[in-house]
Amino acid sequence: MVKLCDAETSAPVGEITEGQLQFLIDNLEETTSDDQDYWIDIPTLAMLRSGGADEELIALLAKGLGGRPGYEVRWER
Repeated sequence: MVKLCDAETSAPVGEITEGQLQFLIDNLEETTSDDQDYWIDIPTLAMLRSGGADEELIALLAKGLGGRPGYEVRWER
């Protein structure tokens, strides 16, 4: 499993599968080859959903968003 956490607070967001991580890697922008974080906001969630993300992944990322306009999520194995 891959752990997701809020990059700013280090609060855990949850765990995702390797397949879900690969979906994020394939669909979100990485600024460097060792980039392990992504900006998540409502438009990003909509884009991921329309791109075929499973609802479990969307729900987990949305939970981490909370009431904020956006947040940086970091992953680690």
